[in-house]
Amino acid sequence: MEAKASLKTVRVSPRKARLVADLVRGKDVDKALDTLKFVNRSASLPVRKLIESAVANAENNHGLDIDILFIKEIRVDAGPTIKRFRPRAQGRAFMIRKRTSHVSVVLAEK
Repeated sequence: MEAKASLKTVRVSPRKARLVADLVRGKDVDKALDTLKFVNRSASLPVRKLIESAVANAENNHGLDIDILFIKEIRVDAGPTIKRFRPRAQGRAFMIRKRTSHVSVVLAEK
């Protein structure tokens, strides 16, 4: 049995969020949450909340034992990009891309 949770359009670039996701992939849920508590990255808080949400889904919707859950799959995909323009020299404009991410996690029992 598996429990899933997803997070859409979080304002962290996918490249930075993948660094955090790689830290917890394959770990037990307790160890993953402890690791994310002390990681000094902007994506660590949304990923931690997502894992906690998946744990709640596993317990309430599927009746799984939360003590033996591990992160079977965590995936970070690119979301929509917000485009902004900055003025540059001689009347030109420069586009700034504010990237977003879609993060999904799957938990399973050992």
